[in-house]
Amino acid sequence: MNEGNGFHRWWTVQRGPGPVVATAIHDGHDLRPEIAAAIKLPEADRLREEDPFTGQAILDVPTHVLAHRSRFEFDLNRAADGAVYETPEQCWGLDVWKAALLPEMVERSLAIHSAYYRMLGALLDDMAGEHDRFVLIDVHSYNHRRDGPDGQPTPQQEAPDINIGTFSMPREQWAFLVGPLMEAMRGFDFNGRHLDVRENIAFQGKGEQTRFVHERYPGRGCAIALEFKKFFMNEWTGEPDPAELDAMRRFVAFTATVAEDLLG
Repeated sequence: MNEGNGFHRWWTVQRGPGPVVATAIHDGHDLRPEIAAAIKLPEADRLREEDPFTGQAILDVPTHVLAHRSRFEFDLNRAADGAVYETPEQCWGLDVWKAALLPEMVERSLAIHSAYYRMLGALLDDMAGEHDRFVLIDVHSYNHRRDGPDGQPTPQQEAPDINIGTFSMPREQWAFLVGPLMEAMRGFDFNGRHLDVRENIAFQGKGEQTRFVHERYPGRGCAIALEFKKFFMNEWTGEPDPAELDAMRRFVAFTATVAEDLLG
Protein backbone atom coordinates (compact mmCIF):
# COMPACT_ATOMS: atom_id res chain seq x y z
CA MET A 1 0.00 0.00 0.00
CA ASN A 2 2.76 2.42 -0.93
CA GLU A 3 4.47 2.42 2.45
CA GLY A 4 7.96 2.28 0.93
CA ASN A 5 10.31 4.83 -0.50
CA GLY A 6 7.60 7.08 -1.86
CA PHE A 7 5.59 7.75 1.28
CA HIS A 8 7.55 10.89 2.15
CA ARG A 9 6.92 12.61 -1.22
CA TRP A 10 4.23 15.26 -1.27
CA TRP A 11 4.52 16.71 -4.78
CA THR A 12 7.02 17.58 -7.50
CA VAL A 13 7.20 21.08 -8.95
CA GLN A 14 8.97 21.97 -12.18
CA ARG A 15 9.31 25.66 -12.93
CA GLY A 16 9.88 26.84 -16.46
CA PRO A 17 9.16 29.81 -18.71
CA GLY A 18 5.78 30.99 -19.88
CA PRO A 19 2.38 31.95 -18.41
CA VAL A 20 0.90 28.42 -18.26
CA VAL A 21 1.06 25.88 -15.43
CA ALA A 22 -0.40 22.37 -15.57
CA THR A 23 -1.28 20.33 -12.49
CA ALA A 24 -2.17 16.70 -11.82
CA ILE A 25 -3.35 16.78 -8.22
CA HIS A 26 -5.16 13.42 -8.19
CA ASP A 27 -2.45 11.39 -9.92
CA GLY A 28 -0.90 10.42 -6.58
CA HIS A 29 -1.19 6.97 -5.02
CA ASP A 30 1.19 7.28 -2.06
CA LEU A 31 0.02 6.99 1.57
CA ARG A 32 2.04 7.78 4.64
CA PRO A 33 2.42 4.71 6.90
CA GLU A 34 -0.20 5.61 9.52
CA ILE A 35 -2.82 6.11 6.79
CA ALA A 36 -1.79 2.95 4.96
CA ALA A 37 -2.25 1.04 8.22
CA ALA A 38 -5.71 2.53 8.81
CA ILE A 39 -7.19 2.04 5.37
CA LYS A 40 -9.20 -1.05 4.51
CA LEU A 41 -10.31 -0.07 1.02
CA PRO A 42 -8.68 -2.47 -1.47
CA GLU A 43 -5.88 -0.86 -3.43
CA ALA A 44 -7.60 -1.52 -6.77
CA ASP A 45 -10.71 0.33 -5.58
CA ARG A 46 -8.60 3.23 -4.41
CA LEU A 47 -6.76 3.41 -7.73
CA ARG A 48 -10.06 3.43 -9.60
CA GLU A 49 -11.05 6.69 -7.93
CA GLU A 50 -7.65 8.31 -8.42
CA ASP A 51 -6.42 9.81 -11.70
CA PRO A 52 -3.53 7.56 -12.72
CA PHE A 53 -1.34 8.64 -15.63
CA THR A 54 -2.53 12.26 -15.57
CA GLY A 55 0.89 13.13 -14.18
CA GLN A 56 2.54 11.74 -17.30
CA ALA A 57 0.23 13.87 -19.43
CA ILE A 58 1.52 17.19 -18.05
CA LEU A 59 5.26 16.56 -18.19
CA ASP A 60 5.89 18.60 -21.36
CA VAL A 61 4.35 21.77 -19.96
CA PRO A 62 7.39 23.76 -18.76
CA THR A 63 5.78 24.63 -15.43
CA HIS A 64 3.88 21.78 -13.82
CA VAL A 65 2.94 20.35 -10.45
CA LEU A 66 2.55 16.61 -9.92
CA ALA A 67 1.01 15.47 -6.62
CA HIS A 68 2.17 12.15 -5.17
CA ARG A 69 -0.32 11.84 -2.31
CA SER A 70 -3.47 9.78 -2.77
CA ARG A 71 -6.72 11.69 -2.58
CA PHE A 72 -7.68 9.14 0.10
CA GLU A 73 -5.06 10.68 2.39
CA PHE A 74 -6.31 14.19 1.65
CA ASP A 75 -8.09 15.59 -1.38
CA LEU A 76 -6.37 18.66 -2.77
CA ASN A 77 -9.43 19.55 -4.80
CA ARG A 78 -11.64 19.97 -1.75
CA ALA A 79 -11.64 22.69 0.86
CA ALA A 80 -10.03 21.80 4.17
CA ASP A 81 -13.35 21.02 5.89
CA GLY A 82 -13.98 18.17 3.44
CA ALA A 83 -10.49 17.24 2.28
CA VAL A 84 -10.21 14.10 4.43
CA TYR A 85 -12.84 11.50 3.58
CA GLU A 86 -14.21 10.37 6.94
CA THR A 87 -17.58 8.93 5.87
CA PRO A 88 -18.75 6.92 2.81
CA GLU A 89 -20.99 9.84 1.83
CA GLN A 90 -17.87 11.91 1.15
CA CYS A 91 -16.37 9.40 -1.29
CA TRP A 92 -18.78 7.62 -3.63
CA GLY A 93 -20.22 5.43 -0.87
CA LEU A 94 -16.90 3.67 -0.24
CA ASP A 95 -16.11 2.22 3.18
CA VAL A 96 -12.51 3.40 3.49
CA TRP A 97 -11.32 2.97 7.07
CA LYS A 98 -10.90 0.10 9.52
CA ALA A 99 -12.03 2.47 12.27
CA ALA A 100 -12.74 6.18 12.64
CA LEU A 101 -9.62 8.24 12.03
CA LEU A 102 -8.05 9.79 15.10
CA PRO A 103 -8.30 13.61 15.13
CA GLU A 104 -4.52 13.96 15.15
CA MET A 105 -4.29 11.85 11.98
CA VAL A 106 -6.78 14.13 10.27
CA GLU A 107 -4.82 17.16 11.48
CA ARG A 108 -1.58 15.80 10.02
CA SER A 109 -3.29 15.23 6.67
CA LEU A 110 -4.77 18.71 6.66
CA ALA A 111 -1.39 20.23 7.48
CA ILE A 112 -0.02 18.84 4.20
CA HIS A 113 -3.16 20.03 2.37
CA SER A 114 -2.50 23.52 3.74
CA ALA A 115 1.15 23.31 2.74
CA TYR A 116 0.13 22.54 -0.83
CA TYR A 117 -1.90 25.72 -1.14
CA ARG A 118 0.89 27.79 0.40
CA MET A 119 3.24 26.31 -2.20
CA LEU A 120 0.77 26.87 -5.04
CA GLY A 121 0.16 30.44 -3.96
CA ALA A 122 3.89 31.17 -3.94
CA LEU A 123 4.32 29.59 -7.38
CA LEU A 124 1.42 31.52 -8.87
CA ASP A 125 2.49 34.76 -7.19
CA ASP A 126 5.81 34.33 -8.96
CA MET A 127 4.12 33.71 -12.31
CA ALA A 128 1.80 36.68 -11.78
CA GLY A 129 4.88 38.81 -11.12
CA GLU A 130 6.21 37.88 -14.57
CA HIS A 131 3.00 37.86 -16.62
CA ASP A 132 -0.08 40.07 -16.79
CA ARG A 133 -2.27 36.98 -17.09
CA PHE A 134 -1.70 33.26 -16.67
CA VAL A 135 -3.54 29.98 -17.17
CA LEU A 136 -3.64 26.95 -14.90
CA ILE A 137 -4.67 23.70 -16.62
CA ASP A 138 -6.05 21.43 -13.89
CA VAL A 139 -5.80 17.92 -15.40
CA HIS A 140 -8.02 15.12 -14.08
CA SER A 141 -9.71 11.97 -15.37
CA TYR A 142 -13.07 10.34 -14.76
CA ASN A 143 -14.68 6.91 -14.85
CA HIS A 144 -17.31 6.02 -17.40
CA ARG A 145 -17.84 2.32 -16.66
CA ARG A 146 -19.43 2.52 -13.23
CA ASP A 147 -21.54 -0.60 -13.88
CA GLY A 148 -18.49 -2.87 -13.87
CA PRO A 149 -15.95 -4.11 -16.42
CA ASP A 150 -18.62 -5.87 -18.45
CA GLY A 151 -21.32 -3.24 -17.99
CA GLN A 152 -22.38 -0.62 -20.47
CA PRO A 153 -20.32 2.58 -20.44
CA THR A 154 -21.91 5.93 -19.75
CA PRO A 155 -23.49 7.14 -23.03
CA GLN A 156 -21.25 9.45 -25.05
CA GLN A 157 -23.86 12.20 -24.82
CA GLU A 158 -23.26 12.33 -21.07
CA ALA A 159 -19.54 11.53 -21.11
CA PRO A 160 -17.41 13.57 -23.53
CA ASP A 161 -13.84 12.49 -24.17
CA ILE A 162 -12.73 15.80 -22.66
CA ASN A 163 -14.89 17.67 -20.18
CA ILE A 164 -13.91 21.29 -19.59
CA GLY A 165 -15.09 22.63 -16.23
CA THR A 166 -15.56 26.39 -15.87
CA PHE A 167 -17.94 26.74 -12.87
CA SER A 168 -15.82 29.12 -10.76
CA MET A 169 -14.50 31.06 -13.74
CA PRO A 170 -15.83 34.52 -14.67
CA ARG A 171 -16.73 32.96 -18.01
CA GLU A 172 -17.41 36.07 -20.08
CA GLN A 173 -14.13 37.61 -18.98
CA TRP A 174 -12.21 34.60 -20.30
CA ALA A 175 -14.38 33.82 -23.33
CA PHE A 176 -11.61 35.07 -25.64
CA LEU A 177 -9.46 32.20 -24.41
CA VAL A 178 -11.80 29.32 -23.51
CA GLY A 179 -13.84 29.22 -26.73
CA PRO A 180 -10.89 29.20 -29.16
CA LEU A 181 -8.98 26.83 -26.88
CA MET A 182 -11.78 24.27 -26.99
CA GLU A 183 -11.99 24.58 -30.75
CA ALA A 184 -8.27 23.93 -31.01
CA MET A 185 -8.65 20.86 -28.78
CA ARG A 186 -11.39 19.52 -31.06
CA GLY A 187 -9.10 19.93 -34.05
CA PHE A 188 -6.16 18.09 -32.49
CA ASP A 189 -5.13 14.85 -34.24
CA PHE A 190 -5.45 12.35 -31.40
CA ASN A 191 -4.08 9.15 -32.90
CA GLY A 192 -6.04 9.70 -36.09
CA ARG A 193 -9.29 10.90 -34.56
CA HIS A 194 -10.77 14.06 -33.07
CA LEU A 195 -11.94 14.14 -29.48
CA ASP A 196 -15.39 15.10 -28.25
CA VAL A 197 -14.61 18.22 -26.18
CA ARG A 198 -17.49 19.84 -24.31
CA GLU A 199 -18.02 22.17 -21.38
CA ASN A 200 -19.66 21.40 -18.02
CA ILE A 201 -21.27 18.09 -19.02
CA ALA A 202 -19.89 15.33 -16.78
CA PHE A 203 -18.34 17.83 -14.36
CA GLN A 204 -18.57 21.57 -13.88
CA GLY A 205 -15.13 22.40 -12.48
CA LYS A 206 -16.29 23.07 -8.92
CA GLY A 207 -13.03 21.96 -7.28
CA GLU A 208 -11.04 23.85 -4.69
CA GLN A 209 -8.00 24.51 -6.88
CA THR A 210 -9.84 26.38 -9.62
CA ARG A 211 -11.79 28.34 -6.99
CA PHE A 212 -8.50 29.24 -5.28
CA VAL A 213 -7.04 30.62 -8.51
CA HIS A 214 -10.08 32.70 -9.46
CA GLU A 215 -10.47 34.16 -5.97
CA ARG A 216 -6.79 34.95 -5.44
CA TYR A 217 -6.06 36.32 -8.93
CA PRO A 218 -9.27 37.96 -10.23
CA GLY A 219 -8.92 38.98 -13.84
CA ARG A 220 -5.37 37.64 -14.01
CA GLY A 221 -5.55 33.90 -13.39
CA CYS A 222 -7.70 31.55 -15.47
CA ALA A 223 -8.01 28.01 -14.12
CA ILE A 224 -9.50 25.39 -16.46
CA ALA A 225 -10.48 21.96 -15.14
CA LEU A 226 -9.67 19.47 -17.91
CA GLU A 227 -11.13 15.98 -17.34
CA PHE A 228 -10.09 13.11 -19.59
CA LYS A 229 -12.60 10.30 -19.77
CA LYS A 230 -10.64 7.14 -18.96
CA PHE A 231 -10.60 5.97 -22.57
CA PHE A 232 -6.82 5.77 -22.24
CA MET A 233 -6.91 2.90 -19.75
CA ASN A 234 -8.99 0.05 -18.38
CA GLU A 235 -10.47 1.68 -15.31
CA TRP A 236 -11.14 -1.72 -13.69
CA THR A 237 -7.73 -3.34 -14.16
CA GLY A 238 -5.65 -0.15 -14.16
CA GLU A 239 -3.92 -1.13 -17.40
CA PRO A 240 -3.06 1.83 -19.67
CA ASP A 241 -2.93 2.06 -23.44
CA PRO A 242 0.60 3.39 -24.14
CA ALA A 243 -0.35 4.93 -27.49
CA GLU A 244 -3.21 6.83 -25.87
CA LEU A 245 -0.95 8.02 -23.06
CA ASP A 246 1.53 9.36 -25.62
CA ALA A 247 -1.28 11.21 -27.37
CA MET A 248 -2.54 12.62 -24.06
CA ARG A 249 0.89 14.06 -23.36
CA ARG A 250 1.02 15.68 -26.81
CA PHE A 251 -2.54 16.95 -26.34
CA VAL A 252 -1.80 18.68 -23.03
CA ALA A 253 1.40 20.23 -24.38
CA PHE A 254 -0.53 21.46 -27.44
CA THR A 255 -3.28 22.87 -25.21
CA ALA A 256 -0.72 24.77 -23.13
CA THR A 257 0.92 26.22 -26.24
CA VAL A 258 -2.40 27.37 -27.68
CA ALA A 259 -3.39 28.90 -24.32
CA GLU A 260 -0.13 30.85 -24.21
CA ASP A 261 -0.68 32.10 -27.77
CA LEU A 262 -4.22 33.20 -26.93
CA LEU A 263 -3.01 35.18 -23.91
CA GLY A 264 -0.90 37.19 -26.38
